[in-house]
Amino acid sequence: MKRNLAARTLLRAIAGRCAALACVLLFAGAALAQSAPTASSGVGQSKATIPALLVSDIHFEPFWDPARAAQLAAAPASQWTAILAAAPSPDREQRFQALQESCHARGADTSFALYESSLKAMRGHAAGVGFVTVSGDLISHAFQCKYDALFPQSTPEAFRTFVEKALDYVVGELYSSFPGVPVYVALGNNDSDCGDYRLDAHSQFLEASGREVTKDFPASERPRAQESFAAGGYYSVSLPAPIKNARLLVLNDIFMAAGFQTCAGKADSSAAEAQLAWLRQQLEEARAHKQKVWVMGHIPPGVDLHATVSRMVGVCSGQPPKMFLSSEKLANLLAGYGDVVELAIFAHTHMDEMRLLKPESGGGNSSSANGVEAKSAQGVTVKMVPSISPINGNNPSFTLAQVDPATAALVDYKVFTASNQTGADEVWKEEYDFARSFHEAVFSSSSVSELIRGFAADPGAKTEASQDYIEDFSVGYLSPVLQAFWPQYVCTLSNVSAQAFKACVCPAAQ
Repeated sequence: MKRNLAARTLLRAIAGRCAALACVLLFAGAALAQSAPTASSGVGQSKATIPALLVSDIHFEPFWDPARAAQLAAAPASQWTAILAAAPSPDREQRFQALQESCHARGADTSFALYESSLKAMRGHAAGVGFVTVSGDLISHAFQCKYDALFPQSTPEAFRTFVEKALDYVVGELYSSFPGVPVYVALGNNDSDCGDYRLDAHSQFLEASGREVTKDFPASERPRAQESFAAGGYYSVSLPAPIKNARLLVLNDIFMAAGFQTCAGKADSSAAEAQLAWLRQQLEEARAHKQKVWVMGHIPPGVDLHATVSRMVGVCSGQPPKMFLSSEKLANLLAGYGDVVELAIFAHTHMDEMRLLKPESGGGNSSSANGVEAKSAQGVTVKMVPSISPINGNNPSFTLAQVDPATAALVDYKVFTASNQTGADEVWKEEYDFARSFHEAVFSSSSVSELIRGFAADPGAKTEASQDYIEDFSVGYLSPVLQAFWPQYVCTLSNVSAQAFKACVCPAAQ
């Protein structure tokens, strides 16, 4: 919702008084790493669109009350709600704090109370949605460390079972909150049976998780989706009616992440290459059948500005920026299919963001039939979904989108945000509406490109659009600090390669 002038003036004043060095230090501690307007209330605002719920980075914390961990380990996921809802142990706070410190956790993730509050808010604000997307990181940070501290004699098999049950619980709560509604889930870098950014392809973990994720898929699509999920955690599924002739391609880009390792601690690009080959085949098939595609992953392509700035990487003096993924192959592939990919959904940063994947020389696909090149040249629109987890000091958020069923286009979206980070006495309200805030008729490659051009022309972040973006970037977190790095941040929005980012940030060096 629109802020009043006094609030915006105060925000600008705070940002203006932020000294450069202080901003650097604040930014370094942040978690930047990690379309026709409709009525203002209700999810069924327009007969021309259907609502969809976009959720990410839930990071559920099953160890919030360490004394309950043994009960959770012994019980099936179907009994977790009763265990977690019980009165907390007398020493819960002290034990959890000790566990956090022993695992060097930087903050608290989503407790049972917060998850329940989030689900209640989703049911209230997003009743009647056509489908739900969850773009990764369902379980808490430092998950394996906390488990090992509480179960020092456990085995890898027991840990895998516990992770699977935690994932089943998180997804199961969404199923229960939206009965009969398709829920599409991607894995994040924390969703693993062997540690953060570690995973094995063709594993028992992927096979078991895939059965849970795909269990309610149409019978005609379930076997193929289960097969690809067991191979690498990715799958294809038709978007539900009344959306016409459109598919969702869900990626497991852990395998593409910078620093990815197998469970044995080895670098291995074979799973990433197999997934990219599968993705290209899916996009080619969609193009041949004139289908529209949504692509969902967890870790976005492009520059990790937090890691780049906080480590003082001298991009303009020759050092490369830190990247989210190990290569630019995914970005180039998606950008080359702008005629097919209607929307890409990513998350991971925990922030509310928009981006654009633009084709660069040598990337993507070179087909020239029926204006394909012209459409692909516009690029692929990216919606970055904010987190439920408040670990970075942000208030929990989720996104309610409006989708054109005839074209699968994301017409508009609203972000709903909690009043606090605990789940106690929370009030969830609409934070902003894309169409009203940015005066764009649709969330498309052309509208996002136009907005980014406006941001780039406003290096001091003084326009209403820039200030709205900064304010909504991470509610509850010190968003005005982004203003100190606004030009560099804007360069990340559509310059996803290291070379393009450097050219944007350091034009004098070119």
